[in-house]
Amino acid sequence: MPVIGICNQKGGSGKSSTAVHLARWLQSQSDSILVVDSDGQRTSSLWLNALSSPIPYEIIPEPDRLLERLPDLAGRYQWTIVDAPGTLAEASRAIVLWSDFVLIPCQPTGVDLASTSDTIRLIGQARAIRKGEPRAAIFLNRAIKGTRLKQEAFSVLKAIPNIDVLSEVIHQRQIIADAFGQSATVFDLAGDAAQDAQKEYGRLFNSMVGLLG
Repeated sequence: MPVIGICNQKGGSGKSSTAVHLARWLQSQSDSILVVDSDGQRTSSLWLNALSSPIPYEIIPEPDRLLERLPDLAGRYQWTIVDAPGTLAEASRAIVLWSDFVLIPCQPTGVDLASTSDTIRLIGQARAIRKGEPRAAIFLNRAIKGTRLKQEAFSVLKAIPNIDVLSEVIHQRQIIADAFGQSATVFDLAGDAAQDAQKEYGRLFNSMVGLLG
């Protein structure tokens, strides 16, 4: 079953937040989900461990173990989500080589947009080896509504060849920033702010699943 790699070499792009929220969203629709935390900061595994309603996870930082374990895990779970490290280390290469889909969160800043090109290059290398796989898409994360920078970022991303740019955006919201500290995801929280964040994540993840076919 599908392996979804959440990748970007830029630290702070929102990989762990995306991985944990994707896992919770998929869990509401599927029987078996596993998150693999390969990032040295262990944000996603710490977050998942604190949730009152558990999501299974494994910590696998070593590239060789990722190459060995991911095929087995893909056969055991409906969805395997891999939170990649914030560098283009060998672990990231292993993840891209075994992912069916790579989801790339990118903040709308010049530094983030520039660093994303290295992640895209890695995907291109994997596609050359795997004859076109994995499918991949970028989305804007932590964007601020109504800003010129957000629109300029879309223009830059859409000019990148051979990569899907999702029109769905995750905007900067305090409730998303606070979710880790509350040992929850926005899908576990109540109120209008939580519902707005739930809708954005839902649209994003539905679009991703649509690309998987």
